[in-house]
Amino acid sequence: MSLVLIDRLRGRAGEALLLRVAGPTAHRKRARIHDTPGPRWFAPDRPIRVVHADASMYVGGLAALLLQSLHPVAMAAVWAHSGFRGDPWGRLQRTSTFLAETTFGPVEDAERAVARVRGVHARVTGTTSGGVPYRASDPALLAWVHIAETSCFLRAYQEYGRAPLTGARRDAYVEDMASVARRLGVPRPPVTEAALVEALDRRRPELAATEESAATAHYLLAAPPLPWPVRVPYALLAAAAVDLLPSWARELLPLPVSIRLLLPFARRGGLVVTALIRWVMPRAPARTATSASGQGR
Repeated sequence: MSLVLIDRLRGRAGEALLLRVAGPTAHRKRARIHDTPGPRWFAPDRPIRVVHADASMYVGGLAALLLQSLHPVAMAAVWAHSGFRGDPWGRLQRTSTFLAETTFGPVEDAERAVARVRGVHARVTGTTSGGVPYRASDPALLAWVHIAETSCFLRAYQEYGRAPLTGARRDAYVEDMASVARRLGVPRPPVTEAALVEALDRRRPELAATEESAATAHYLLAAPPLPWPVRVPYALLAAAAVDLLPSWARELLPLPVSIRLLLPFARRGGLVVTALIRWVMPRAPARTATSASGQGR
């Protein structure tokens, strides 16, 4: 196979993946987020930008969804109000856009993104099947989502990222994520890796296997909305995501046989798939925009 053909296939695969994750306006979004001049919340060298630009986010994002599903109240809200089942790609695209705007975008875009999410949360209320009332703007629920995401994103980068962060840089990543979480309404989010681990451990009594969490695991791990040619690499990525979870979380999830069989090879498979994603994905242009404070955050 010629190098020209390989390069052409690489470009097509990268374009298809980008459009899946960021939507049909992906290139316009990228240009607006990365090319618009002006201050950002985070300077180019901040660890949040390093982590969120890496292919390991594909593993971390899936792990975060699985972990979040184990909170019965949070999952009831997602199941009832999110486009998770009817429009999974739309939900992924909205989430990826929010992360891109708050991590890399101009301050104005980041502030609008936070305001938009807070507006959605304010409208989401209901009652679980067990009769427990909920509201998406509940600080405790917001804190759970934040803790699960931060933990999974960081752990995925440490396992599959280009260059694992040092202890001080890991703390800085947690601090960066906390600054976004406060704007979303999370009170006193953890600002160090040790505090993040403690916060996750404190939430364990609230977590449980439910019909919704089982259905979520089945949907994400056994029946993803993907064409057959990419099911094999996705299965490797899914096994890597499950392997990232704490052992107690894995025990609460009804894992498909295929994922259980792949778990012994999860790390090797995760390295292969993230390397493949990193190879095909067109990289966003590096920018030298300063933070809003001019001091890196």
